[in-house]
Amino acid sequence: MVRRIDRDQQRFDKIIKGKVRQQLRKYINHGEMIGRKGRETVSIPVPNIEIPHFQHGEKGSGGVGQGEGEVGQPIGRGKGDGDGPGQAGNERGQHIREVELTLEELADMLGEALELPRIEPKGEDALTSKKDRYTSIRPTGPDSLRHFKRTYKRALRRMIATNNYDPQDPFIVPTKDDERFRSWKTVTEPHTNAAVIYMMDVSGSMTDVQKEIVRTEAFWIDTWLKRQYDGIERRYIVHDAVAHEVDEDTFYRIRESGGTRISSAYRAADHIIKRDFPPSLWNIYCFQFSDGDNWGEDNSDCIENLKQNLFPICNLFCYGQVRSPYGSGDFIKELRKVEEEFGNLILSEIDDKEAIYGSIKTFLGTGK
Repeated sequence: MVRRIDRDQQRFDKIIKGKVRQQLRKYINHGEMIGRKGRETVSIPVPNIEIPHFQHGEKGSGGVGQGEGEVGQPIGRGKGDGDGPGQAGNERGQHIREVELTLEELADMLGEALELPRIEPKGEDALTSKKDRYTSIRPTGPDSLRHFKRTYKRALRRMIATNNYDPQDPFIVPTKDDERFRSWKTVTEPHTNAAVIYMMDVSGSMTDVQKEIVRTEAFWIDTWLKRQYDGIERRYIVHDAVAHEVDEDTFYRIRESGGTRISSAYRAADHIIKRDFPPSLWNIYCFQFSDGDNWGEDNSDCIENLKQNLFPICNLFCYGQVRSPYGSGDFIKELRKVEEEFGNLILSEIDDKEAIYGSIKTFLGTGK
């Protein structure tokens, strides 16, 4: 039987999640979530619903329109009311309620809000995984798998049938025959894996604001892809004139400067794929972010590397160019020249933080 309080709790949860959905763009476009990446849940501030109520004045003080006074004179405010310095008060203030949501729930909300299609992976039959599913009950098993509810029901049924049950003293002792245990069955399931490679330009022309934009977008892309795949492997590359493979923590914290050779990142990505991710078995996604200010002679090497090594094996190759106050931003023009030739190349121009939301839809809206 569903209790009324349970129905009220479910209704409250729906209202809260509805509020989060309405303001999802605000949460996506700002980077507060990144610091909580290690947690399974995140706290979302949602304003309380204030219930209006009457507030009575002092007895005999009169009402509006009664007694002495001038037109326009404030009423209902005592001496010393208002903002500014004063003694500590004893009245309650306005409060913000924090509700906890899992990153999986936020990923689902993101997919619904952006109308992202389900990922269509390749190689479903190439990899399999064995999983234990607890789908049945049996009369024997270890104590750790004892099914308390089933055991209790059988003991209760036995005592009622033998007239040994006293409603005034409902003391039930299960016997060995009453015990029931959860039972598992090992099943083989298709298992699709994804390899995601993030590349970020950390050269001198990339400001801290631009790097924050990149990291925020990478975080939500990562959250969405993890929701789509059973297994996901991530690799991180940062580059200026030289590329380096780094761990996740370094990717989200590093501060560097220097010149720019984008081709160094492509060589590093190609090396990682050949080393760790056979393209016939892995769904490979590359996400590159830069301000497009590349060393001029390097552009031709970049395009050649992409055509020969990365475009043929990637489900998606996504290039996001953030607006730079310093760089020329010419590299995206070079990519546009080959955009029609390669359908898995997706380009996005990210002007500011508010553009993160739309950029994610541009990248993931293809469902590849």
